[in-house]
Amino acid sequence: MARETMDFDVVIVGGGPAGLSAAIRLAQLNQYHQREISIAVIEKGSQIGAHQLSGAVLNPRALNQLIPNWKELDAPLNTAVKQDEFLWLTKSSARKLPVPSNLNNEGNYIISLGEFCQWLAKQAEKLNISIFTGFSATDIIYDDAGFVCGIITGDMGLNKNGQRSDRYQQGIEILAKQTFFAEGCHGSLSQKIIEQFGLRSTENPQTYGIGVKELWKIPKEHHQPGRVIHSVGWPLKNTTYGGSFLYHWGENYVSVGFVVGLDYQNPYLDPFAELQRFKTHPSIIHNFDGGERIGYGARALCEGGYQSLPTLTFPGGLLIGDAAGFLNVPRLKGIHYAMESAIIAAESIFATFPKQMGYECETYTQHLELSPLYDELYRARNIRPAFRHGLLFGLAYAALDTYIFRGNAPWTFKHEADHAQLKPAKQYSIIEYPKPDGKITFDKLSSVYLANIDHREDQPSHLILKNPALAIDINYNTYASPETRYCPAKVYEIVMENNNPRLQINASNCIHCKTCDIKDPRQNILWVPPEGGSGPNYSEM
Repeated sequence: MARETMDFDVVIVGGGPAGLSAAIRLAQLNQYHQREISIAVIEKGSQIGAHQLSGAVLNPRALNQLIPNWKELDAPLNTAVKQDEFLWLTKSSARKLPVPSNLNNEGNYIISLGEFCQWLAKQAEKLNISIFTGFSATDIIYDDAGFVCGIITGDMGLNKNGQRSDRYQQGIEILAKQTFFAEGCHGSLSQKIIEQFGLRSTENPQTYGIGVKELWKIPKEHHQPGRVIHSVGWPLKNTTYGGSFLYHWGENYVSVGFVVGLDYQNPYLDPFAELQRFKTHPSIIHNFDGGERIGYGARALCEGGYQSLPTLTFPGGLLIGDAAGFLNVPRLKGIHYAMESAIIAAESIFATFPKQMGYECETYTQHLELSPLYDELYRARNIRPAFRHGLLFGLAYAALDTYIFRGNAPWTFKHEADHAQLKPAKQYSIIEYPKPDGKITFDKLSSVYLANIDHREDQPSHLILKNPALAIDINYNTYASPETRYCPAKVYEIVMENNNPRLQINASNCIHCKTCDIKDPRQNILWVPPEGGSGPNYSEM
């Protein structure tokens, strides 16, 4: 049976800040120039914002450019940053350090990224942009010349055996003259595109971190709206890159999170458990007095920066936002970079329309290279890789690079792939994490419940082992099954059957963080999009 076909001038895969900003800017240009470029946004979440997770402190620079009257339109930027702190933690003490200039949050706002994207979607709908939620983009359409000409959404209603249920719905072919990939960090189709067209340098692969986040509601008398705290040091060892964030915002909310660089070496490390330990620090624990944890989530984030950016264009489309890797790790900022790349992409495409399907928009990269976005990423390029030599060296180099070289050192450090950094378990001792108390610290399963996950139990697994034997022969025997720890949702478990270990995959627990696809030591785990509408449903996160 032939698939249903839809046709647009521009299709944008991903309804996050990048995808929505691109759509809005294109539509604004449509109105101003009285053109009729048709635009569609495809989002795999059940609704806009369902899969959006970030700290998040927003620099409004890109929003000022995109929608200058955002205050009149009640954009959900309600908590301005009032107090910035940067701490160096040991197990029992905290030393307040000067806030680095690149971490200064003056003029920024603490937000819920999901709520912000919902607001952006409302602005997009006013401009007659078609937004399709609950549709997973699962494959790419190429024409006879090998150029991208659209995407295919996944079939729904198949069971684990590939049989159709009564609710079966066939996917749709969505054709486009230009396809924007705005899937966010480590997007499935973006990775296919990068491989298909050879867009990434092998010298500098993308590197990643995993961010684990909780949302708390605390008593009003303990709330300090606008307070921002970042920390380095404990509970991580000095050889492991990472740190925390803690933000007071909104109606008595506290967002707390922990980020661990996925270039860590110890297979016993558990990023989720590190967040739980962090919350018990004497200088941090009081932030949760009388509070209740109401939300939980996790997401991989791009950390490679300037030197890990792929070629951004290819015949028939381009990469924007975190799908390309536009995140500035030293500044802890990515949202406004994602939006700025999207605005530049939209303006570049619009200036060259109409053209035949399959052309490559080279002006996008040219305009990006002249933007503050590129300049800031270039100046920050050496700071994250410097931390491979330890926390003290990283902090010292960051100060040298920022204040002496001002980002213009005559060298550029290279990156190495995260999955290749893991060392055999026999070189390390098991990390003994404290048992959760159910008040401040928690287990993974109770946390996953707060992510509001919805996966149909009998749908095909979206977590695929390329070679099932490696799960035991390599991961279990050599690395003590690190996937059972780096996964923040207890998707992976080792169960014993007749005294033999077996890897059990609980795919319905998955919160779509993509860490397994990134960190598996033999790149044996493949994350593919599940049914549209599946996964977490983050509300105020």
